[in-house]
Amino acid sequence: ASLKRRESLSDLVIRLDLPIIDGLRALYSLTSSELLVARRARAGMALTAHIADDALNAISIELDAGRRLMAKRLPDGNYQAMALDSRLIPQPMIVRGSIETSLYQDAQVLGAEDQQVVDFAQVFAYDLDFQREVHPGDQFEMVFDVLTDERGNVIRRGNVLYAALNGKAVNKSFYRFTTPDENITDYFQENGESSTKYQMKTPINGARLSSRFGKRRHPISGYTRLHKGTDFAAPTGTPIFAAGNGVVERASRYGGYGHYIRIRHSKGYKPAYAHLSRYARGVRSGRRVRQGEVIGYVGSTGASTGPHLHYEVYKNGRAVDAMRLKLPTGRKLAMDPEILAEFEVERDRIDEIRLADNPPVPAVLLAAASASAQ
Repeated sequence: ASLKRRESLSDLVIRLDLPIIDGLRALYSLTSSELLVARRARAGMALTAHIADDALNAISIELDAGRRLMAKRLPDGNYQAMALDSRLIPQPMIVRGSIETSLYQDAQVLGAEDQQVVDFAQVFAYDLDFQREVHPGDQFEMVFDVLTDERGNVIRRGNVLYAALNGKAVNKSFYRFTTPDENITDYFQENGESSTKYQMKTPINGARLSSRFGKRRHPISGYTRLHKGTDFAAPTGTPIFAAGNGVVERASRYGGYGHYIRIRHSKGYKPAYAHLSRYARGVRSGRRVRQGEVIGYVGSTGASTGPHLHYEVYKNGRAVDAMRLKLPTGRKLAMDPEILAEFEVERDRIDEIRLADNPPVPAVLLAAASASAQ
């Protein structure tokens, strides 16, 4: 049976009418071994009981795809806890096509899942605004592993190994690679230049650009003056990300800005985020934040006519247009010939998969596609 909402594992043992003492002892063997944290058991978790001659021989719990826990009865009546992990076999898969509806929908139709689309979007987050700079007809390609168990069942899809986009706004491709000296996984262009830039182009996903940098008539005061930032309209509670690595200078109310965050980066950059509904947990003055970390949530505090993020960027104390910034790139592997050579081996391996005459498609996916067509 599966664990119901607000039900504990002990409740489930009782609902299945298992030998109560044996059932609780079996559960205890799993929790005392720290393989299972009872309070983290979630609705939908499947438990299977193996019973013979009115004795509970074993219980098994499906934690995640490819991972199962078992408590097995020993001759002395005690239970031994163990983790049973499937041996996962990676099979490369290629998804390529053109954007007609959206990257999300078009890639999923071809076999990608949510995580692969998210990975793909993050690779291009420094070059592209997916809400405004993706157009019908833009060509995309991604390569990732499909992980199957020994019986050929798909357990999950893995990380994107290659991401390419050929469109009106950008024409680039990136390869996933872990640097051996820093053990940092990133995506690099064919020449070894990292996709990562000093700051993300936009610090919010799924928002509508509602007002640009420049002179405008203020919607509340009525005066025409310089609008020092970019406004992104989004529902209250939409997460806001740190555009780069830095230290929080201020996280408090600030006049008409309402709930406000300003972060100090190197090279004289200080982005600011205004009208937040609330701050992310732990965000305060002096706190160091990482690029892409959630720092707050969209709101309408201060002098605001509706929920949106007001995003400003200052360079050496002067307000600049965040949408027009040309930011320095990340690491260039060409600076270290030995690491560049290792990257080129991985790049060539991925290209060999991509450029094969008959690109591999996991057999289990072919079977699923055939069944769906019938």
